[in-house]
Amino acid sequence: MAGNELEGTALSVYTFIARADGPVGTREITRGVELSSTSVAHYHLQKLENLDLIEKNSNGDYIPKKKASIDGHVWVGKNLLPQLMLYSFFFIGAFAAEISTILLSLIIKSIVVETSFWFLTAITLVAMLLFLKEGTKLQRKLRPKYTDKK
Repeated sequence: MAGNELEGTALSVYTFIARADGPVGTREITRGVELSSTSVAHYHLQKLENLDLIEKNSNGDYIPKKKASIDGHVWVGKNLLPQLMLYSFFFIGAFAAEISTILLSLIIKSIVVETSFWFLTAITLVAMLLFLKEGTKLQRKLRPKYTDKK
């Protein structure tokens, strides 16, 4: 399966092409993914073509052919997000609900927050931060440093 073979620089090239607003040329890919030369870009583009993930249009520019299934990631529109990032969003929501309950208990005296609830809130905070940190690290590996398209 293509997702298992797609990693490292080839994955960065592929996600750069998938996020582009239109067809992209070899030089733009070389700059965008910060590759050392266009021949390195050609090597990875050839690999992606062989995996049937991209194709060259009539102008010689590259466009995505299909979305690859990448282990541990999910496509959200044109963006490939680590699943860990989505897990962090779940814990962000849970943490917000728990904090809301604590704040309500300050306003409405009949709501009593026990010690175990504070402990649960602390665990949720730690889980949220861990998933967010690890998801962000994985996301940075996919994003090229070059973002200026001048």
